[in-house]
Amino acid sequence: MDFFTSLIYPFEWLVAWILYGWHTLFDTIGLDPASGAAWVLSIVGLVVVMRAAMIPLFVKQIHASRRMQLIQPEMQKIQAKYKGKTDPDSRQAMTQETMDLYKRTGTNPFSSCLPILLQSPFFFGLFQVLNGLEAIATGAKDPIGPITPEVAAQAEQSTLFGAQLSDTFLSADSTATYIVTVLLIVLMSATTFTTQRQLMMKNMPASALDNPFAKQQKVLLYLMPIFFAISGINFPIGVLIYWSVTNIWSMCQQFYVIRRMPAPGSPAEKAMQERRRKRGKPVEDFTVKGLDATPADDAPDAKTGGQRQQPKRNKKKAKGGPAKPGGKPSQKPTPGDSRPPQQAKDANN
Repeated sequence: MDFFTSLIYPFEWLVAWILYGWHTLFDTIGLDPASGAAWVLSIVGLVVVMRAAMIPLFVKQIHASRRMQLIQPEMQKIQAKYKGKTDPDSRQAMTQETMDLYKRTGTNPFSSCLPILLQSPFFFGLFQVLNGLEAIATGAKDPIGPITPEVAAQAEQSTLFGAQLSDTFLSADSTATYIVTVLLIVLMSATTFTTQRQLMMKNMPASALDNPFAKQQKVLLYLMPIFFAISGINFPIGVLIYWSVTNIWSMCQQFYVIRRMPAPGSPAEKAMQERRRKRGKPVEDFTVKGLDATPADDAPDAKTGGQRQQPKRNKKKAKGGPAKPGGKPSQKPTPGDSRPPQQAKDANN
């Protein structure tokens, strides 16, 4: 057993138990345990368990991805500031400012990769299970958890529209297998493209799409489906089903998150605000923390040590009392003067 197989084996074992659990459930409710439907639904059940467990990470991925797009203008300013400077101090200063930007805006550039990284071992675990069904059924390979030779033979012989779940495009020996694998590869590639395009075009403002990072994302948008189409010919039909279903899950989940929590200035936010106006609800203001560096009116003044200067009152009192409707101030008698105001005024004159 090589290092990679040893590393994947715990996930392979866990995948086998999840598949077997769902298969037992469908057998209990009356589905033929040897049918392709029971095993296809078991793979769908595996997707449900996996993706439901990763919902919090998926929400973080959406936020991290859109924040990375929104802070690109600030990133470009930092890069332009240190353009052409290759000395260690400048490199360190640029790195420090970049990390400060991440911290100020709550951005983690690695959060967008977490769901894919966590899902990959289970993906390879399912790949190993499906690839090993024939070997387990013939006794050439040890059972994996509850996948005994009898269960493996049952899964190996199950079909989807005449194609065995363990078949690949390269190992196909029937027209049905070619058709099913091609359709699943197209579905897998199309759902991957739609999911990424939905994130970029609906949940990003125009200003965030005009930068090198966004241009790279656009290139990947068209390259990833091609990559999946090329690599898909090596995947068993069961793995193609798993990947297509998880892409559909991601697309629907992402649609919901973008609809409820759109990025500031994006078409999705404008659509949400329009819906709120039509329903008579208050319009919400979505902002990204740390990007708005404009100081507030009541912000502390650095020159005064953090203390805000209070306006000074004029200590000089106005002569006379309150102004009368005629516009002239009334005259008040001097202290100790018991004469009426008019007589005091005549005496002063």
